[in-house]
Amino acid sequence: MWVRASARTGSDELMNEQKNIFIKIGACLLTLALTASCATISGLIGLKKSGASIPIVRVTKDPVEVKVYTIGELRPARTAMVTAPPVAGGALQIIHLLKTGTYVKQGDIVVEFDPSEQQYNLEQSKSQLDEADQQMRKMKADQAVRAAQDNVTLLKAQFAVRRAELKVKGNDVLSGMDARKNVISLEEAKRKLEQLQRDLKSRASSDAADLAVQNVARAKAMFGMKLAQQNIDNMTYRAPISGIVALGQNLDSLMTASGGITISSIEEIPEFKEGDQAYPGRFIAQIQDVQQMEITSKVTETDRASLESVQAVEVVVDSRPVKTYGGKIKSLAQSAMSGNDMQSEVDYLEALSTRSFAAVFEVDTHGDPLNLGVTARVTIRGKNVNDALSIPRQALYQKEGKPVVYLRRAEEWEAHEVQVKYLTESRAVIGGLAEGTAVALVNPDQQKGKAAGKTPPPAPILGGTTR
Repeated sequence: MWVRASARTGSDELMNEQKNIFIKIGACLLTLALTASCATISGLIGLKKSGASIPIVRVTKDPVEVKVYTIGELRPARTAMVTAPPVAGGALQIIHLLKTGTYVKQGDIVVEFDPSEQQYNLEQSKSQLDEADQQMRKMKADQAVRAAQDNVTLLKAQFAVRRAELKVKGNDVLSGMDARKNVISLEEAKRKLEQLQRDLKSRASSDAADLAVQNVARAKAMFGMKLAQQNIDNMTYRAPISGIVALGQNLDSLMTASGGITISSIEEIPEFKEGDQAYPGRFIAQIQDVQQMEITSKVTETDRASLESVQAVEVVVDSRPVKTYGGKIKSLAQSAMSGNDMQSEVDYLEALSTRSFAAVFEVDTHGDPLNLGVTARVTIRGKNVNDALSIPRQALYQKEGKPVVYLRRAEEWEAHEVQVKYLTESRAVIGGLAEGTAVALVNPDQQKGKAAGKTPPPAPILGGTTR
């Protein structure tokens, strides 16, 4: 009994001792929690009084490699448009047409239209020309016969005048009545001769006019022949350059009898095919020279100053992400794009905040068959600036349309305007500050607003670290 009571007494003492230990640990934890809470509250109170801490960076003087990044669309540098020939007489029927994606060489036939109507016009013009030639030959023969008859009549009239003149010379030996008859006969012969000469001159003018009319008819027939032959030649279109054929969409094929068209998407419009009809001037196809490729893109106004023509570029195409192609700047716009140049609402909204300049880049594809219209990422190697004064790009802000940094003045932060020389993806090369100058890495105005419990509008960072 005593042993059992002693064991129970020992276990109770052990349990009491463990309880005391747990109570002491709990008291210590509570004390630490209260201490931390007080420190936090006092820290928050002190922060509200003294203002949030503003991280700073310093202006450094190091070599800076200027690179500009942009995204564009791959397209052929040269294209040739295939349109229906401008032939009067309505729609033209396609009798031969290559399919989209077909590669053609210069001189290959791309599309042929039905030339039967123009061949009929050619034969008709030839018939009119033959008829005009026959009419001219007959007219010239008739005029030659008539001219010979007129010459005989003219000789007779001249002989009559001469004979009358001889009779008048013998009037001295004749009576007065006979002499008077001879004079009257001479005057009548001269009058007939003058009238005949006037008639012959008028007839010659009439004959010349008739020949001119026939010449006009002949020239009209010849022009009709040349036009018909030219139209027949235009019915066959040969590729002016080598490249890939891309057919146009035949919107006329969806037109109803009432003249209306109903479609839900542009994909519903079929491409042109053999047997379709096309009106003169309609776009039928395009030949794209895939040997010479270029990228159309745009660069921001902050990057435009860092670029010059013929600078080298590196291109990565999304369809071939593991390969890098070389190239160079082909052209850079001298003026920013206006609202009229925007092709989408997104471009227009971007133009409201940042002005952009159109850019075109040449790409050396090394003969790889790249898909047109794919997205290409372009890296432009700009000027390398030695001993450049620069700061992180996120420390550069815009205030009232001017680039600024924030400098410490006593207990306040003050916006200081700087000159931006170049911008890279992460650094801003500036002027107007000395090496080692401390600038705010975040916007102090925003920090003040947060400390006061307000949410001010975000100040624009000039560029930022991402694109």
